[in-house]
Amino acid sequence: MTGETDLKTLLASMRPELLDSIYVFATLAPGVAQPDGLEPVMVFREREGTTLIVTEAAARAAGLTASFRCRMITLDIHSSLEAVGFLAAITTRLTTAGMGVNPVSAFYHDHLFVPAERAQEALRLLKKLATDSAG
Repeated sequence: MTGETDLKTLLASMRPELLDSIYVFATLAPGVAQPDGLEPVMVFREREGTTLIVTEAAARAAGLTASFRCRMITLDIHSSLEAVGFLAAITTRLTTAGMGVNPVSAFYHDHLFVPAERAQEALRLLKKLATDSAG
């Protein structure tokens, strides 16, 4: 299963789902091991260190310094990793509302990390984008 590539279908068919937890971004310096028992939703290694996206509670329990309190919105459509314009259309819609977003693409879905205090607004904007694209 390779996922959907048609932009109109992706936008019209996406079902944004807001997850309950508050997430944060934390970093580990190069060579520093991830704390035992920590289960990040994402790990990304860069030259400067390792970025972890974890729940705020898990970061606090592990003693990690974290930033960007956010909520995760999962776009419930299996988008292809080769789809063109999907995240661009979504981030543009959020940008017009003056909202930052950190998108993460995984194999089955795209996930958006939006400011925690604006999560409901982001969800409404995305649902409207889907409705507008279907019409």
